[in-house]
Amino acid sequence: MVVIGGLAALVLTSPGWPSVRKTFFSGHYFSLSFSSVLAGFWLDVRMFLIVEACVLVLGLLIALIRTVDLPVLFPVRLLCKVFVDVMRGIPLIILIYLIGFGVPALRLSGLPTDPTVLAGIALGMSYSAYVSEVYRAGIMSVHPSQAAAGLALGLTRAQTLRHVIIPQAVRRVIPPLLNDFIALQKDVSLVAFIGPQEAFQVANVFADQYFNNTPLLAAALLYLCVTIPLVTVFDRMQMRTIRARGSALAFGPR
Repeated sequence: MVVIGGLAALVLTSPGWPSVRKTFFSGHYFSLSFSSVLAGFWLDVRMFLIVEACVLVLGLLIALIRTVDLPVLFPVRLLCKVFVDVMRGIPLIILIYLIGFGVPALRLSGLPTDPTVLAGIALGMSYSAYVSEVYRAGIMSVHPSQAAAGLALGLTRAQTLRHVIIPQAVRRVIPPLLNDFIALQKDVSLVAFIGPQEAFQVANVFADQYFNNTPLLAAALLYLCVTIPLVTVFDRMQMRTIRARGSALAFGPR
């Protein structure tokens, strides 16, 4: 309370506060732009849900290919490794630019040209690389005795992977998956740089039109309405996992 009160007093008594309040906290421009920003925000939500579903599936597929040690899959495994290394090495905003402007420039029939679709593809490619590493870490954390027990019970390698290894691995990586889930929800705003009229783009247009940045505050509040509940769920699941394992909270209340 002392720290927050001190910061609030410092800001509210600063010489430039009247100008900042007029530029960033105008009720008139907030109400004027909110409905349009909200309409753009629904595009963010739709892209986020669709891309996240694709990322979860593609990331798991890449992780399985990289962890299954079969000689016949070596070329595919090498391709997946190169894909993951490249996607994690390219900044997301550059990848969105490359795909958003590079694919239409090829002028090949059958390729999508809608910037929203292209931006979704770029987001999916980038986050699939990160999520695949999360899955792979979870799979590799399962003790080899679990696979041996499944084989001893008469399960095939595929059945052991499906019914024994993957369920345990997914449960262990739910907290980091939710963390990527939250990051993706915010990074969807980067698609504005190639044209789609999502919340940030709409707010930026209003800000440029009226020379007032309050619409950007409206967009930020909409993102907070989604990210804060997700962060709360993430924290609770992480604490539940830690307490179940009895690791970091061994000396605290159970």
